[in-house]
Amino acid sequence: MICNLCPRHCNTDRSTPEGLKRSICRASDDIEVALVSLHAWEEPILEAKKGAGTIFFSHCNLRCCFCQNYEISAKGNGIKISTQRLADIFLEEAERGASCIELVTPGHYTRQIREALLSAKERGLTLPIVYNSNAYELPETLRMLTGLIDIFLPDLKYFDNRLGEKYSGVSKYFDYASEAIRAMFEMTGPAELDGSGQLRRGLIIRHLVLPWQWRDSCRCLDWIHETFGDQVYVSIMNQYMPLFKACRHPEINRPLTTLEYQKVVRHARNIGITKGFIQVGRTDSAKFIPHFDGDHVLSDKTDK
Repeated sequence: MICNLCPRHCNTDRSTPEGLKRSICRASDDIEVALVSLHAWEEPILEAKKGAGTIFFSHCNLRCCFCQNYEISAKGNGIKISTQRLADIFLEEAERGASCIELVTPGHYTRQIREALLSAKERGLTLPIVYNSNAYELPETLRMLTGLIDIFLPDLKYFDNRLGEKYSGVSKYFDYASEAIRAMFEMTGPAELDGSGQLRRGLIIRHLVLPWQWRDSCRCLDWIHETFGDQVYVSIMNQYMPLFKACRHPEINRPLTTLEYQKVVRHARNIGITKGFIQVGRTDSAKFIPHFDGDHVLSDKTDK
């Protein structure tokens, strides 16, 4: 099938070797997953006691030079599975005590995920479904999952489109991401917590502060607050590390300073953001990066 799921509009057949060479994400029609886990480092309204049930999909339609997950996003490491196996994984995560099912970088597998979610829900899956995305999405693709996604967890990486071109190799990042996030909000509505303080529906918009780019971060927060007010949550992250190919850009080839991060947090408070999360202490550590070892991707009863 010809793929135009994201703003790249590769218009290529992902089922053929020639098509894969011309696509940006390099994902075939076969689902590839690098890790299935209970992740304990998400926002507290997502993870509960045992953590979020994360499924890390291989490949990505961005080429962020500082990507922490470059082993799976750029290099494409992962294990091929069937749509039925993906449905089984959702149910197995629920059995492990996951607070939610979190789909990490899922956009290029939208059709397969829709089929797997429908199957798992028919078999009794009731956990909230979280769509964790870089936000470089098309609204029409997102709407293919109408009624199946409870929570959207998009990044808003840049306000200035030039930064998207420079650091993520993509044109018009903010133009597309802002429209995608608006569509996400239309699909879920304002954020709602359940009786235990867990998010049952809505948006958490993440923003990673980059070295030297605190002014662009503030513009991202301005847009979020002006557009959605207190109807969404905002997560301001300080966990930037100069990994992968960040060394090609000297200005970001260093850790974020405390002062840079504090400027962004202070701005969030000054403009009136009340539903937000900040990271305390040093989170720019490799210990927070998952080990993409294929754990739980195949059946626990099957040898990897």
